[in-house]
Amino acid sequence: MSVPIAYLGIILIWATTPLAIKWSGEEAGFLFGVTLRMLLGYVICLLLLWALRIALPWHVQARRTYLAAGMGIFASMVAVYWGAQYIPSGLISVLFGLSPILIGLFASHWLNEHSLTPGKLLGILLALGGLALIFIPRDLHGQIAPQGVAAILLAVLLHSLSAVWVKRIGSPLHPMAINVGALSLAVPLYLLAWWGLDGRLPTQFDSRSMLAIIYLALFGTVLGFNLYFYLIKRISAGALSLVTLITPVLALLIGYLFNGEAITSTVLIGTGAILLGLLSYQYLGKQKTLTTPPSAPVEQKNTKG
Repeated sequence: MSVPIAYLGIILIWATTPLAIKWSGEEAGFLFGVTLRMLLGYVICLLLLWALRIALPWHVQARRTYLAAGMGIFASMVAVYWGAQYIPSGLISVLFGLSPILIGLFASHWLNEHSLTPGKLLGILLALGGLALIFIPRDLHGQIAPQGVAAILLAVLLHSLSAVWVKRIGSPLHPMAINVGALSLAVPLYLLAWWGLDGRLPTQFDSRSMLAIIYLALFGTVLGFNLYFYLIKRISAGALSLVTLITPVLALLIGYLFNGEAITSTVLIGTGAILLGLLSYQYLGKQKTLTTPPSAPVEQKNTKG
């Protein structure tokens, strides 16, 4: 698969995920929804791994990679699902737009990537300002619960740490193997969390919730995670983090086309700010005025095991 096709695929999947997450937890509860999603996705991934005859190594470097990826799949996603109960789905995309800043900070320290140039910082600020104009109108402030915002911010932090950690390890494992290995660690934790904190099976399931869970299992867990781990090995952590600046715009268009949500002049201005921010990040960001300190560690691949 080419990198541009994989990049486009993950953008489309991530743009539809926030609304699907909200729908999947409406009837059954957020823990059951995310646990069933991950369990279904795990079974499908295992079948694909067997059908494609892809090896699943368990040497030291592989286990470190699975642990790093599994942290994002479990801890970050639990925080997202819990927080989604208390804030609009669009705001999830906005808050995840902060991940380029965090990934840039972590990558500049751990990966020796020159992510903190003035041009890139300007681009990120412009893009985040555009996201705020689109998704945080004044009349929504009273409907946003602080605990929901805090949970999503925690999810962003954990997601960013996981992305840079996987990139730093630099394992040559197949993306499907990384996905299955990470899910092998995450799924038992999901089952334990659901059993210990809830343990209830839903008495009724509407079609929308069930379809949302199936969609998230197939496209979010199976295809989305595999594309993510494929890209994280081939492009910089900063370039991958730009996905979180593009997906809210697509989420807006999806809401307009399928849910009748209006696109106002404020939305158009915000979209323009996002595009300007992306241009600034890509082109002005090449000026290396702000460089990584000489003492920053360079990635060392573990060849043992």
